[in-house]
Amino acid sequence: MLHTSGGPPPDPRKPVIGPLDLATRVDDALAVQALAFGLTDDEIGVRRHIVQRHMTSHGARALGATLENGRLVGFVYGMPNDRTQWWSTVVHPYLRQEGHDGWLSDSFVITELHVHPAFQHRGLGRALITTLTDGAGEPRSLLSAIDTDSPARALYRSLGYRDLARRVMFPSAPNPYAVMGAPLPLARD
Repeated sequence: MLHTSGGPPPDPRKPVIGPLDLATRVDDALAVQALAFGLTDDEIGVRRHIVQRHMTSHGARALGATLENGRLVGFVYGMPNDRTQWWSTVVHPYLRQEGHDGWLSDSFVITELHVHPAFQHRGLGRALITTLTDGAGEPRSLLSAIDTDSPARALYRSLGYRDLARRVMFPSAPNPYAVMGAPLPLARD
């Protein structure tokens, strides 16, 4: 049976990427993040307020990957870097020590990128981050990731991100992070 557009019906399990009103769908996004990143209920409560505050920042944008039924299975959000925000003040000394503090100017920061585990390894994270950064007006992008070899770090490297600082310790985080940067647009396969 053909879909009304003349082609086959859309795959209900194939996510569609589009703008996400993250302030409204914060609980859906945090449910994905909790599964993908392993968050506790207390951490979800703290992050809810952080996400809502971030989305009021100038230039903050979010994209979601949703199924035909509206279920969110992945999301990304980010914003132009502001040197006065918490993240920037924490990473600045590490970047300065490595001679990369200039990266904090004119950069678009990927704040969060998470894909539901059942939808990982399908190119969804790559599509989310490249689509979001393609709309950035800044010449480069920054992000932080747990400082270990992981599929996420491999993805970031394949997109052109490189380590700018390692062993970055965020308050209350038990594991060190790496700050990574890439020129925009991101590399394509």
